[in-house]
Amino acid sequence: MNSLGCREPDQNLKIGKIIEVDGSHIKAELDKSIDELTRIYNAEVYTIGQYGSILKSYFGNKLLFMYVTRLRMKSEIEAERGVITPPSEDSRVLEADLFGEGVWEIFSDPLEPKCSLKFERGISTYPLPQQEIYITTSAELQSIYECEDKEAIKIGEYVGTGSISCLANINELFSKHTAVLGSTGSGKSATVAAIIHAILGYNPGVDIDNNKKPWHPHIIILDPHNEYNKAFPEAHRLVSDEGSLKLPYWLLNLQELIDLFIGKTEYQATSQTNILKMALMEARKEGINKIGFAGDEVSVDSPVPFSLDTLIKIITDDMMKISAASKRDKHESILNKIDLLKRDVRLNFLMDNWISDADEIKEVISQFISSKNTLKIVDLSGIPNDVAGIVSSTIARLLFMYKLWETSDERKKDPIILVCEEAHRYVPNRGEAEYSAAQDAVKRVAKEGRKYGLGLMLVSQRPSEIEPTVLSQCNSWLVLRLTNGDDQAYVMKFLPDSLSSLGKILPALRRREAIFIGQAATIPSRILVNELNHEQLPRSSDISFVDGWSSDLDGNDRIQEISNRWRVQLRSPFGGASRGIESSEQ
Repeated sequence: MNSLGCREPDQNLKIGKIIEVDGSHIKAELDKSIDELTRIYNAEVYTIGQYGSILKSYFGNKLLFMYVTRLRMKSEIEAERGVITPPSEDSRVLEADLFGEGVWEIFSDPLEPKCSLKFERGISTYPLPQQEIYITTSAELQSIYECEDKEAIKIGEYVGTGSISCLANINELFSKHTAVLGSTGSGKSATVAAIIHAILGYNPGVDIDNNKKPWHPHIIILDPHNEYNKAFPEAHRLVSDEGSLKLPYWLLNLQELIDLFIGKTEYQATSQTNILKMALMEARKEGINKIGFAGDEVSVDSPVPFSLDTLIKIITDDMMKISAASKRDKHESILNKIDLLKRDVRLNFLMDNWISDADEIKEVISQFISSKNTLKIVDLSGIPNDVAGIVSSTIARLLFMYKLWETSDERKKDPIILVCEEAHRYVPNRGEAEYSAAQDAVKRVAKEGRKYGLGLMLVSQRPSEIEPTVLSQCNSWLVLRLTNGDDQAYVMKFLPDSLSSLGKILPALRRREAIFIGQAATIPSRILVNELNHEQLPRSSDISFVDGWSSDLDGNDRIQEISNRWRVQLRSPFGGASRGIESSEQ
């Protein structure tokens, strides 16, 4: 290549001419001489006019880049204008959106001059009709997608570029929140696992003394289906019915305790709220004295331990002051609900009565934030649905408040990512009261978490059911195949108008393929997410009918065992319900 060759259009790459320019949107007519939609150049095969492919046009010494958004016949366009095109005059027209421009820089070398393409997003110069369009070479694509940022992880490869790596800046991806959206079977959970594996495998380099820097990413996954244990066996699992998750009731704030003890259907909710608030303030005084704080230093929302028996006694004593038994129903309703919750073995992690003289808040917080084993998986699959929202709310609020009360120097040392799998379950786009606490907590993380080093990754198969305020706070998006029209339309509402054409390919994406857009993406692009080994993948929820029907049955004993687990509402990892039944019979 001579010193100017890189700046000159190569006619072997020309495929057509621009016939219309409308802002950043152009229409171009393909040369009629093109019979096959592929072309070989420098021993590489390039496709012509494929949806999402990148083309270029020259304007002086600038290269204007565009990605193809639509393919049509000229007769269709003319018919819309009322003009009939003879078949012999018909030609193919493609539409494309301009997204960036580049300039070839020449580096003089006595032996061999070198060219380097300097790419920049955005358009300052627009092409004119009759200008020619060309195929973009792999070298140019490499410069467009190139990411020299050392603080980036590989999350996949760009589709149609010959295996060019897609790198995402870690800070942009997490400090400003990310959404991973896709229908069932699109590879959504595998995408999340691929991103987390990439984070865990990141090499931060060495310090000024040439010592390897430590790497301890704090990641907490809210896992409602027990999927991620298989993908990350080294992670610290927190499971409600194994005793490894401890989330005592006294950690809940007033709103969460109202949701738990009163619920959404009580017509006397306002009066009951006042009863519970009064009793809660009195009950917390016991804990205040034991941890050595003054009574005026804490509020009704302060995470101060108190005995559930004390709370029950205060409510009961207040009820007995009412002379008419018929007017005690408000108190009795709260007491009955507390009693029901205490009897539910699935809620032992939440409702075990506080009897310790020690302050346990450090132990509770250390479950989620610790210097060792910083990847945490919170298995919520054994928690009743009506309590799952409260639990996720408490965890999100606990993390936020911990970060809020850190000093600025402390925040810099332990930023946290909260991965909210099946986000539509915990922050739904509907006004049911049992989800109000979860909505408020995750909303606050979405709105303010980045200021304190708390990032959010929302994962969902039904984006149209996610609370819009939360979803709109995400600045990076990985959108896999979406087959539901409502979900497609809902997602496109949050994206810039210039990217609306990308939504047309959402139903046709292959498994693991995604549209990657936002601040963490070099440019809006179609990528193929990293492929993982079987051991690195989350547990699939799909059951193989062929494998199942071709295996031996275990006999009738398993039916009794399953029935026992069903009755006691405990799963086999805890030892099975039969263990609980045998111990009770002894």
